[in-house]
This record gives sequence, structure tokens and C-alpha cells, in this order.
Amino acid sequence: MDIALIIISVAIGYLLGSVSFSVIVSKIAYKGDVREHGSGNAGATNMARVYGLKGAIFVLLADFGKCVLSMFLAKIIGETQNFTLGNICMAVAGGACLIGHAFPLFFKFKGGKGISVGAGLAVMCDWRVLLIILGVFIIVVLISKIVSLSSVCAAIALFISGLVFYFTGIFGGAITLPETILCVLAPVLVIWLHRQNIARLVKGQEKKLTFKK
Repeated sequence: MDIALIIISVAIGYLLGSVSFSVIVSKIAYKGDVREHGSGNAGATNMARVYGLKGAIFVLLADFGKCVLSMFLAKIIGETQNFTLGNICMAVAGGACLIGHAFPLFFKFKGGKGISVGAGLAVMCDWRVLLIILGVFIIVVLISKIVSLSSVCAAIALFISGLVFYFTGIFGGAITLPETILCVLAPVLVIWLHRQNIARLVKGQEKKLTFKK
């Protein structure tokens, strides 16, 4: 039964993650496909560059919400057996949602780079972790005006804060082992998805944030 609930949680996370709101919004509201413009990425940042902030903010919140929803549902499913299984189901659903977002089943496996979803899984692990990574993101983007650099730094902050909260319980933070593993592995995928951006950063060729509208 435990394995079945974990598999169900993975399915929920991946299928919800595969709902690419940037593609849906760009096609319905702007009669185009965000993946055919700008960086070609199906994420909120490219939405901002191509179609403006209004659509980008909606996409960001929707992607954040789909991760929160998938993890919340999985936690409820797991806790029908016990609290520990609830945490495991929640964590695997969060990881699956991130994978679905990056490689969406419904959109030819061409998705986003996971920052908004990463924020969703962070808040489900501990709201203070979200505040940390959000603070890092805002500070770096204000200084550099480069979203990819801010995203990578936020991913690193998630990695570090997850470990610190688990091993020290600092500020009263107490996240479980499954949540900690998620906080460690999710940034690895996010950074890998940004590998081309990192290469351009090294070469000094990464574009700064600009908006069409």
C-alpha cells in the first residue's frame, strides 16, 4: 500500500507539473507560443520578456500553485497511512512536479527551468526557506539585473538552507529527512537546467532583464 501511494503521489506531481501555464497563456491570451520567441524557454521570465509582466506574473503564480497543490494532495494521501508516509509522498510529489515542469508530458517535454516550482516546494517544506531563497533572488536580481544568475543563487540557497534547517533546527526550523532530500536534489536539477545560462554568464554574454511591455 505504501508503494502504491508513493506512485500515486509521483503521478499527481508529474501530471500537474506538466501543465505548462506559460504555453497555455501565450496561446490563449497572446495567440502565440512563448517557446517560439525570446529564449525559447516556457517559463515566467521568458513570458515577461516576450509578452510583458502581466502574463508573466500570472504564469509565475500558477506554476507556484501547481507545486503547492500537488504536494498538499500527496501529503493528504500519504497521511491516510501515517505521518511519515505523508512527508515522503509530499516530497516525491514536489520532485515529480519539478520534473514535469521541466519536461512536460503535454507539451513535447519542452518546459521551464523550475524557479517558480522551486519556490512552491520550498514553502511546502518550510516557509522560512522560501523567505531565504526569495531574499537571495531579489538581492541578486537588483544588483545584477540577470534573472538566470539570481535563479542559480536562489537554487544554491535552497540547497544550503535545507541542510542547515535539518541539521541545526536554526530559528526553530525543523524539516523532515524527505523534505531535506528534496531541498538538496531539486537545486541540482534547476542548476542543470540553467547550464546554458551559466556558460553564457562565464563568457559575459548573458542578457540582462528587459521587458517587451
